[in-house]
Order: sequence, then structure tokens, then C-alpha cells
Amino acid sequence: MSRIARLQASFADAEIGGLLVTNPSNIRYLTGFTGSAGMLFVGASGATLVTDSRYALRAPAEIEASGAPSDVVISPGRDLTELVSLAKTTARVGLEADHVSWSQAERFATSLPGEAVSTSGVVEALREFKDADEIAAIERAAAIADAALAEVQPLLADLPTERRFGAELDAAMRRLGADRPGFETIVAAGNNSARPHHQPSDTQVGIGDLVVVDFGAEKDGYRSDMTRSFVIGTPTERQNEILNAVHEAQQAGVDAAGPGVATADVDRACRDRLGAAGLGEWFTHGTGHGVGIDIHEAPSVSARGTATLAPGHIITVEPGAYIPDFGGVRWEDTLVITNTGSRPLTNAVKQPVVEPNSAQE
Repeated sequence: MSRIARLQASFADAEIGGLLVTNPSNIRYLTGFTGSAGMLFVGASGATLVTDSRYALRAPAEIEASGAPSDVVISPGRDLTELVSLAKTTARVGLEADHVSWSQAERFATSLPGEAVSTSGVVEALREFKDADEIAAIERAAAIADAALAEVQPLLADLPTERRFGAELDAAMRRLGADRPGFETIVAAGNNSARPHHQPSDTQVGIGDLVVVDFGAEKDGYRSDMTRSFVIGTPTERQNEILNAVHEAQQAGVDAAGPGVATADVDRACRDRLGAAGLGEWFTHGTGHGVGIDIHEAPSVSARGTATLAPGHIITVEPGAYIPDFGGVRWEDTLVITNTGSRPLTNAVKQPVVEPNSAQE
């Protein structure tokens, strides 16, 4: 069954006769179209992408390559007239409430012939479970990221700036076949490593620093996500304790992940281990998230998560400890949930100690 057919089968539960898809990631998932401007109307009996003349050749080619059962209409400015015509026999048209502005909702409500109703997560519920092709794409992205880190990691011994190391890592991923980095690469050295989402700066990596590197690759529209932590030179006793404790917490989360397991229980496995090590107060974010076309997707792996894992889920497990004026540590892998447990898609070694070049000492 095509993705569009699966979406149509969900209309009864959503109490709609059609869906106007405006989220670019959802459009890509359903049709293969990668352009930045388009709206997809999916009715009970068909689907049509409305885009503009910039994509007159690209849109039909991408849709044909994906095999999606969708027509294409080229409309200057994506005129609503085309959508009105497509939706004329649909009594209730769903709008993606999470991806429609207030002004767009008002315009659709007054222009569409039927009732415009709010929906949330209709396509995302389909995207949550990855098929074999999607898993393979994420695995390709993960392999590129693994190889890029192996290539660039020796640079840490030269004590580069955060910005330079991040740029070299991004360049390596592209050189190895990535379409682009999966998100903005995080390189955080010294005290900056205590900031979970630090942006690379001109701070220079120093001897004795903890360094957190969080990055991923995008390949064929799908992303990977991985974090590795390092210490430059011989770690102190306290650094070693934290590196090991967070690693053990991450392994506890990985071991807990499997079909039938609540995502909140995966979070708890990590959190309990860090709490036992006296680091619970320094674990300040959720344990993980889904990964796919977007870097953050369902399901949420956190104390507030309500999902139960099942085969086809792809999640991250990424506990951390972030101590102000000391530094931080995070370990993260991307996993696919299988029929019997889970399998890591990111496989870069977890060897944190980097010996500085003798010229730097």
C-alpha cells in the first residue's frame, strides 16, 4: 500500500474527507517532492501537488521516481483556485494545524468549499514507523557520519578551535557522500561542554578539556544523529568518573530499548543510573527522540513520553551530565527497534582519550 493510500485509510479516524498537506517534510514523505514551495491535497480518491513554475520539471520527475500516485499542477503563486477546485466535493478538509499560520488558516477557511478543520499529527503518525527503505537510508547517513569522525578525530590532537573542527567534520561528511550535515554540528570544549546545545565558536580546544561533539549526516533525505565525548590528555579522576557514568547510563538505555517498552522506561533507565552516580541533577534534558526526514520526530523518549516502542521506530538514546564551570559529557547513538530488541545504526567507537600532539604540550 502506498503512503498516500495509507493516509487516505486514516481519514475516517481523523473525521475528514481530505487533507491539505503544507509541511514540506510531510509532502516529501508522501510524494518524494523536495522543493521548498508546494501544497499537496489528498482527497478520498486521489492526490495532487500544487506548486509553481520553478518546479515544473523537477516536481513530476521526483514524484515519478518515488512511485507516489500523485498528479502535479503548476500554478503561478500556488493560486488557491486550484485547491478550491480539487477540494470541491470534500465536505471536511483537514489542515495541518502545526504547520499553518493564523492568516493561512483564515484564508483556507473562507476559500475552501467545504469545512476547514484542524488536524494534528495525521501524516506524522505514518512517518513514525520506518520501512526498510527508510531504515537503509538512515543507516547510510549513519555510516557516513561514522567514517567522517574517524577521519577528522585526529585533528583534536592539534587543539583546533571548535569552529574549525566542526567545519572539518562537516566537510568530511560531504566528501564521503552526505547531501549535507543532518543539523548544525555541535562542538563544545572546556566549560562550553556544559552547554548541551552550544554553537561552535572560536574557543580553542585545550589540554585537559572535555569536548562534546554532536553531529549527523543527511543522505537521500534522511538523517543520523550521534554524540561522542572526548578528553584531551590524561583525564582527571572526576572526568573519568563522569565519562564512565554517562556511558553506563547510555548503555542502560540502549539495553532497555525494545518492542513493547515504554519510551518513558528507556528514559528512566538512563536517569536512574545517573542518579545512582550522583549526577541526576545534571541530566537536564530528555533521553532521546525519533529521527527520520527531520532530526526530531516522534516518538519522544523522555519522562513525559507516552509512546510504546515497536519495530520500525528509530530513536536516539543520549543521556548527558552538564556541570557548570567544570564541563559536560554526552554519549548518543541512533537505534532501530527490531522484533527482538534494538540495533545501533551509529557505530563510531567510544574512545574518549585524545593524546595531544607533543608540539602542543
